[in-house]
Amino acid sequence: MFQKLEYIRVGSYTKKLNDFPTLKKQLWEKLRDTKFEDTIAKQDLQEINISTHINFQPYFDLKQIPIPSDLDKILFYLLEDKILSKQDNGLYSITNLGAILFANQLKNFPSVGRKALRIVKYNGKNKINMEQEILLDKGYVIAFSEIMTLINALLPTKETINPTTGIREKEILYPQIAIREAVANALIHQDLSITGTGPVIEIFDNRIEITNPGSPLVDIKRIIDTPPKSRNEKIASLTRQLKICEELGTGWDKIATSCELAQLPAPKIEIYEDSTRVVLLTHIPYVNQTSTDKIRACYIHTCLKYISGEYMNNSSLRKRFGLGTTASASMSRLIKDTINSDLIKPLDPTTAPRHMYYIPFWG
Repeated sequence: MFQKLEYIRVGSYTKKLNDFPTLKKQLWEKLRDTKFEDTIAKQDLQEINISTHINFQPYFDLKQIPIPSDLDKILFYLLEDKILSKQDNGLYSITNLGAILFANQLKNFPSVGRKALRIVKYNGKNKINMEQEILLDKGYVIAFSEIMTLINALLPTKETINPTTGIREKEILYPQIAIREAVANALIHQDLSITGTGPVIEIFDNRIEITNPGSPLVDIKRIIDTPPKSRNEKIASLTRQLKICEELGTGWDKIATSCELAQLPAPKIEIYEDSTRVVLLTHIPYVNQTSTDKIRACYIHTCLKYISGEYMNNSSLRKRFGLGTTASASMSRLIKDTINSDLIKPLDPTTAPRHMYYIPFWG
């Protein structure tokens, strides 16, 4: 590094590291013994200046600990959870962990300045007409409630009549738990070694797209039953203590289950070279869903049944889509298509088709 710019040798030349993102990512992987969360975001701070840069009030609120009146006791908690570190000269440093979760302004920390969450609302089903863009330049913990409030305010709604009161009420078209889990996963499990980009939530008339840097750590076909695996272990651990995530590997289960109970199209994961996108869709009648969407829904329904100790069949699949017995033939064709895609298989191939149960191909 020279004058705050990082360089790397490429062939016989010295180049700016930021011009070679792939090499930069490889370099970070080589340096993984020093976790991103542990490295210093801002240093040489006196005790009284720490609150200028981070907001530690939510830390104590979410842990349900009365905030100490003594600054030394406050610092004790923050040092214990590696939000701060103490220097040999008696001054303090804020770690990347502390900055990305509790920063008053992320832009004041160069190492995480580009990790601020963007929420973009479009008018329509594509990106031609951007209606609103919001940059939440705060640590994820102190901004999380605001994030959810903003998303709900921007989401399309429908009016329903409360059968008890007769009052008109607005109903959000997506399960709240699905949005919350997808957003939390994007923030907590993003690849922080990828620079120049951060998490983005894009809201369209017919879907929500939640994108974060980095590829999934597990095979997305096994994401429902795979044990938890955290890319950013200390961020995951601390946000679990603060009740933002569970660190149990159940986030996707909740997303998939809540969408299924609401009879929405199955959520999908799209993987790109350096990013992952989760897409939540509003209601689409079964006849208007694509073959790919139907097969994905059948597979996820089978997985959810299997991890519950149950098995998918024609009847359960009809219920998943909100269809009656007249749709039995359509469900049989869908089951056959899903089998041909090597995603599910019969529990007992010798059973008569009318009474056949199905399990995931990995079951």
